[in-house]
Amino acid sequence: MADNSALQMTAPAADPIDQLDPREFILIKNARVHNLKNLSVALPRNKFIVVTGLSGSGKSSLAFDTLYAEGQRMYVESLSSYARQFLGRMDKPDVDYIRGISPAIAIEQKVSIKNNRSTVGTSTEIYDYLKLLFARVGRTYSPVSGEQVRKDNVADVVDYLMQLPGGTRVMLLAPLLRADDGRPMSKELDLLLQKGYSRVVVNDETAFIEELIAEGQPEVQGDVFVMIDRAVIHPGDEDLMFRLSDSVQTAFFEGHGTTVASYQLPVAGDQNEPATGNSQPATEKIFSDRFELDGVVFEEPSVNFFSFNNPYGACQTCEGFGSVLGIDEDLVIPDKSMTVYEGAIAPWRTDKQSEWLKPLLKNGIRFDFPIHRPYNELSEAERTLIWKGNKYFDGLDDYFKWVATQTHKIQYRVLQSRYRGRTTCPDCRGTRLRKDAQYVKIDGQSITDLVLLPVSRALEFFQNMNLDEHDAKVAERLVTEITNRLEYLNRVGLGYLTLNRLSSTLSGGESQRISLATSLGSALVGSMYILDEPSIGLHPKDAEQLIGVLRSLQQLGNTVIVVEHEEKMMEVADQILDIGPEAGSGGGNLMFQGTYDDLLQDTNTYTGDYLSGRREVAVPTTRRPWRNALELTGARENNLKNVSVKFPLNVMTVVTGVSGSGKSTLIRRILAPALLKQLGGGAGEATGKFDRLTGVNGQVTHVEFVDQNPIGKSSRSNPVTYVKAYDAIRSLFADQPLAKARGFKPSHFSFNIDGGRCEVCQGEGQVKIEMQFMADIYLTCEACEGRKFKQDILDVKFQDKAINEVLEMTIEDSITFFKDQPKIAERLKPLEDVGLGYIRLGQSANTLSGGEAQRVKLASFLTKGATLQNDKILFIFDEPSTGLHFHDINKLMTALNALVEQGNSVLIIEHNMDIIKCADWVIDLGPEGGINGGHLLFEGTPEDMVKLKDTNHTARFLAEKL
Repeated sequence: MADNSALQMTAPAADPIDQLDPREFILIKNARVHNLKNLSVALPRNKFIVVTGLSGSGKSSLAFDTLYAEGQRMYVESLSSYARQFLGRMDKPDVDYIRGISPAIAIEQKVSIKNNRSTVGTSTEIYDYLKLLFARVGRTYSPVSGEQVRKDNVADVVDYLMQLPGGTRVMLLAPLLRADDGRPMSKELDLLLQKGYSRVVVNDETAFIEELIAEGQPEVQGDVFVMIDRAVIHPGDEDLMFRLSDSVQTAFFEGHGTTVASYQLPVAGDQNEPATGNSQPATEKIFSDRFELDGVVFEEPSVNFFSFNNPYGACQTCEGFGSVLGIDEDLVIPDKSMTVYEGAIAPWRTDKQSEWLKPLLKNGIRFDFPIHRPYNELSEAERTLIWKGNKYFDGLDDYFKWVATQTHKIQYRVLQSRYRGRTTCPDCRGTRLRKDAQYVKIDGQSITDLVLLPVSRALEFFQNMNLDEHDAKVAERLVTEITNRLEYLNRVGLGYLTLNRLSSTLSGGESQRISLATSLGSALVGSMYILDEPSIGLHPKDAEQLIGVLRSLQQLGNTVIVVEHEEKMMEVADQILDIGPEAGSGGGNLMFQGTYDDLLQDTNTYTGDYLSGRREVAVPTTRRPWRNALELTGARENNLKNVSVKFPLNVMTVVTGVSGSGKSTLIRRILAPALLKQLGGGAGEATGKFDRLTGVNGQVTHVEFVDQNPIGKSSRSNPVTYVKAYDAIRSLFADQPLAKARGFKPSHFSFNIDGGRCEVCQGEGQVKIEMQFMADIYLTCEACEGRKFKQDILDVKFQDKAINEVLEMTIEDSITFFKDQPKIAERLKPLEDVGLGYIRLGQSANTLSGGEAQRVKLASFLTKGATLQNDKILFIFDEPSTGLHFHDINKLMTALNALVEQGNSVLIIEHNMDIIKCADWVIDLGPEGGINGGHLLFEGTPEDMVKLKDTNHTARFLAEKL
């Protein structure tokens, strides 16, 4: 395909790329990064452009490694000389030139947050504004009386007194606080006299201090108040106001923060007489400049008071982590459909420990406890009673405290560990904030209430918030910033998330859409946004909403370039680029540039063939029947509404539904952990609320959760080591004559241990330069030139290839290279089968996308097929279609079906209609996301599902495929 085919939609055919105007186009001339083959293209400015093609065809090489890398390099070039000193060694993309480039912003799908304290709220800056808002206009309410806690100042007291009727007699009193040294009252009174005070009030009677301490007088008993001042109120008298202000300040000082205003309202003929201290009843009003109420001293709200990353604001119980290692209710009561009488309480089932249960069974009738009612039907008060106990029996809390005192005996240590797990912190409800932060409220909601609300509900709260005039003015800008950010999160389809959700638990797609929402909030113009599959994790219904968001970003005056496989995204694009024709070394060419309608007519690309229907992911001719199933009842975690569902075994089951409908909660938070606990593992992992899981015995022996987390924690992890092919490759090199002559063992061909690796970069091939003020830069090691090994190791060759050259091969090329080495080729073949033929053997794990990492894991299970014949494994996949072209999904389905044919069960969380239509069984949740989701809408075959197309979102899109 001629390179200049790129210009067919952007400029007259006669115009070479050099003659186009960089003010109208972003021009790339002869890009050769990775597998790109002298690719030239002109991208029109301020348009919505989709880059598509097979996985590994070179899409990311063009968008991220060429366009974005050059944009970033040019930005750094504009920085200080300190930053630029590294630029001589910083790699420039291998391209003749790039002209007309805009400031580049890349939004990738990797979950790059490693901080286990980062949440959706902190990463979007919403939480920072929330802290400020609550510090400024939050009102503290006492948990005892529900009254607002106020702190009185001098102005409050003076204003109160000056509003009394004219002629009101007022005494300002300060309570006399005695010293702790046992000093007699007469000494205290003598000190007051020396300070210049002359009167006190004792037992509601005014007396002169001199008379009380005169010789022969008995010691004063009862409460004593120092009279600071007395006056008659004349409204509007400024001199009186100034005098009272001084007196109130003195009263607060002497009373250690407390002052008492005792006043008598005027009676006829008593308008201008001074107060005489007569016995007429007086009204007392107590003022305090301490922040207290109901005998409790409260902390005054400040920004740090609401920060869980600050020791001052963090919950003392969980130290700001939101969870504690405690007794896990799911382990103590594994089957919640059982009654207490039947043995629902697991630790009390043995003969010895049942002594703790007998008092409850014997005395339950005394306090009306239903011992024959299933645990899941007990009221909250009855469940709490089992844990707290009462005077008739000791509860589970007391039992586990006793077990803790017996841990010098090994059997009790084992017993305790069996029932321990990560549980939500009881004090902060998992919000990580100190408990008294919940007492500060705005319009009836505390900050902990708001961060536990779904974004869509939190948005409603801020849009309808009621504040008085003063607070509304103070909060105006903060509320605007919070509302805007919540709106953007809602618009990108994340209205179901809570602000308290940990960033590390987000999928790649969710993480990317949060970055997108943050970018929308900044409202930049004239920039180039490059996104990596933003539709990941989105139901087709939600993808339509996302397209509107991306369009608004483009309409602000930005160029939006999206690497994407989503059909709906291509339909609305201004331009589509197809890179191909194949993946890896067979890709890197510009196969097509034009509109969606033109692509449908194009017969040179896989994309055009699949979109037009000339090719398709074939629907199975029959659906596999099933007999056995796992049955989960009463799932109630997050937004799930008491869902009971069957998961068929030995077939391929897909769980689907709109984003936020409860799929991940059902599978990741309930089914997987509960299953692991029944099989004897996963004890430390918290399980969501549910009643019962049956059908496990003998039907499932292992659970393999194949998610999108990286295949290794270090940059040294790579596909060839993960599928256990590298051991055979190292042995092969160690068997070469030169290796034997030099005494090299297989370990010399490892970049993980001393011996053959380059010692300058420790076998990394790169050296990290810490930039301090920005992201670290990785530069090619000058000693080994990125080859990872010492030169004498590289002298050893197999079929003219050194070990570093083998690691640089793609999976596809390496299978051909090792065709005579079945031990190696057989381990590599599954990587090709799952559509990863384009990745390199030694490609660092941290450069793989979430979808690629997931498929590497799938390939490793396919290689183990023969050794796992007697096991019945349940494989759980979380969106395996991530990053896959239609053509790659065909390969993926073959691999997934191979797992089922080996006698295993496959359970998939998925939105991709090509995978859903190939399932044997479909489970659909909904109807919407967040609080409007969590219902089981459908269980059955895809054919039965499409009959619901008028009432079900998934069925509507599935009908187009079936």
